[in-house]
Amino acid sequence: MKQDFRQRIAILGSTGSIGTQALEIIDADPDGYCVYGLSANTNVDKLIEQALHFHPKVVCLMDESKLPQLRDALKDTDIQVLSGESGLSEMVQADEVATVLAAMVGYAGLKPTIDAIKAGKAIALANKETLVVAGELIMAMVGKNQVDLMPVDSEHSAIYQCMYCGHTPEVEKILLTASGGPFRTFTKEQLKTVTPKDALKHPNWNMGAKITIDSATMMNKGFEVIEAKWLFHLPAEKIEVIVHPQSIIHSAVQFCDGSIIAQLGLPDMKLPIHYAFCGGLRMETTFPRADLTQIGQLTFEKPDMDKFPCLGLAFEATKKGGNIPCVMNAANEIAVAAFLKNKIGFTQIPQLIEKAMNTMPFIQKPTYEDYVQTNKETRLFTESLLNN
Repeated sequence: MKQDFRQRIAILGSTGSIGTQALEIIDADPDGYCVYGLSANTNVDKLIEQALHFHPKVVCLMDESKLPQLRDALKDTDIQVLSGESGLSEMVQADEVATVLAAMVGYAGLKPTIDAIKAGKAIALANKETLVVAGELIMAMVGKNQVDLMPVDSEHSAIYQCMYCGHTPEVEKILLTASGGPFRTFTKEQLKTVTPKDALKHPNWNMGAKITIDSATMMNKGFEVIEAKWLFHLPAEKIEVIVHPQSIIHSAVQFCDGSIIAQLGLPDMKLPIHYAFCGGLRMETTFPRADLTQIGQLTFEKPDMDKFPCLGLAFEATKKGGNIPCVMNAANEIAVAAFLKNKIGFTQIPQLIEKAMNTMPFIQKPTYEDYVQTNKETRLFTESLLNN
């Protein structure tokens, strides 16, 4: 019998933007990759479609009310149907799994990523909140379990690639690029009246609703500052955000001799996903290439933290550390959900986050249980502000 050397991948969040693009990469290289497991939150129709196409060994659905529909659709297959947090844990810890793509959105991605790390799986990390909420804990686990953790964010993938040109002690600063989002040129007065529909129109990237709102507030970039701190072992003082509206330079590293090394490419997530799957090796692809003569010019600006205070709050949380980034994330998730439901205005998002950061008890060296409790209490507190 021919031995199967394909890389077996479990995808957490397979129906989202990152998950669907990852499946396109796998579909294009069936000799190199194999789907072991797929998971979704509520999008059962998309999960069924993916399962029937890729024939994974396992699928997991978080919304248990839709399990009958999933089981009925897959009843004539040998695909195992799991559900909930326990199902995710079972899927990522399976012996056959080589790599876990952590592409769930929000705090919900933390626990299954921890389970995958403990099981010694290679991690392709697209879930920002894992390092935002519990960066110190996660990186300690990564070291203890000797697992490979590859960033999937285009910015951190770019920094990872640029770091090959030097060593961490030689880094003067990281230049973390931001598109500026849909409201880059808006005034503070204009921001008061923007709607969720306005905020969901990102100029360059096609992302899920929550991440797109985070991009509009620049909280997404704030999250990436915290991620960069943990991934590259650098203090916040060595991380600079610059607005680059074209989204061609995905990030850069400035070294102590003054050299700046940048990674360029089209605003497309397939390249960083593929790079993570390959463990940092260069493998040939047929992805579209950037033509700099067609792009024409690249421009840069300083971020306006007066207009977009979420970025400043993230730097504050990065410097304070402890459980404050967890507080910030929990409050942000509640505030963004409220904005999407038209319960609050756009400019109220940072106001709610700041109140939570200034109110919740500070824990300097939190355990996993502390993060769980902080997340729970912050959500309750932020929801109480919505009801006042």
